[in-house]
Amino acid sequence: MIREELRSWLKCIASGWFDELRQFGINLLWHPSVSEETGEEVVEVLLDLLLLKGSVAREPNDTGRFNMLAGTNRSVYRWMLDPAPRADYVIAVGSCAAYGGVPAAGSNPTDAVGLQFEGADSGGALGADFRSRLGLSVINVAPHPGWMMETILALTTNDLAATDLDSYGRPKFVANHLAHHGCSRNEFYEFKASAETMSERGCLMEHLGCKATQAVGDCNQRSWNGGGSCTKGGYACIACTSPGFEGAQNFLETAKLAGIPVGLPTDMPKAWFVALAALSKSATPRRVRLNATADHVVVPPGRATTKGKP
Repeated sequence: MIREELRSWLKCIASGWFDELRQFGINLLWHPSVSEETGEEVVEVLLDLLLLKGSVAREPNDTGRFNMLAGTNRSVYRWMLDPAPRADYVIAVGSCAAYGGVPAAGSNPTDAVGLQFEGADSGGALGADFRSRLGLSVINVAPHPGWMMETILALTTNDLAATDLDSYGRPKFVANHLAHHGCSRNEFYEFKASAETMSERGCLMEHLGCKATQAVGDCNQRSWNGGGSCTKGGYACIACTSPGFEGAQNFLETAKLAGIPVGLPTDMPKAWFVALAALSKSATPRRVRLNATADHVVVPPGRATTKGKP
């Protein structure tokens, strides 16, 4: 796990990640960044929950030796094949471990895959038919501290069953929301008042590549570590919780066809969106329109005026 994500986990709860786990009787047996054990000492650990961060490299020649587990002289790929069936549950942490992610983009020279998916297709390192010791497929969770903690606690209390996962193995308490829900820019979205360059306050969907209306996650309702999200920080949502996000040609440019964004809200017919967008733009308040292309509030809320367009 990279240092930034580890720090995110450790700070996710006021009392700290480890204290929160202990309160629920969960013993963290091993983590590569915080544990002393290595090599064969790790292999001998008995597993209730097995979590993998990062994609599984299967090359060269199906040996996986492009990515070795330190001290074992075995690849992560080959090592995962042994303990996964013995673990009560297997969790893929992040889109790389779930679907292959960034290492699987382009020509994919390492043959990087997820634990049970190759992009949007089932399969992966463990195979489409894999089930853990207690009968669940791989559970795919983005490394949001709240999502991870809730998933682990739900498993330990037997409150997460196969029916609680969506078709991509994501817990429905995450998958039943969109990043768009709760976005601080939603007023601009409703009036289709769009930012034109980075740092502006308007909606990022029309010009700057934001996919929050299509992306799974409650990122803007349950902020990362209680304080932030991509759109709140001024960066477009890239749908990183979904397979295939890494294939975008330009994360900060909206793909369009005849001037209409290709990626539209998942539950709205294109014709309806176009019609509503035109109506919304015709009714955009002056305050919203001017603030959308500014990096600060230039027109504060106030009563509509009869002089000029409101």
